[in-house]
Amino acid sequence: MEIDDLRALSDEDLDNELYDTHRELMNLRFRAATMQLSNVNEISSAKKRVARINTLIRERELTRAAV
Repeated sequence: MEIDDLRALSDEDLDNELYDTHRELMNLRFRAATMQLSNVNEISSAKKRVARINTLIRERELTRAAV
């Protein structure tokens, strides 16, 4: 997902997306450990997605606090 797609999601959808991405990251780590993961770059892209989601959640918290 692009950042614009993530910005369009509601808070609840962002939480669900964060949960799903954490689960995906865990599965990717298990697959890498058991040598079943062919593209290890997927791990870094999942980490970046988690960071983007956390950044959006924090931005929204700061916006609510400022108003």
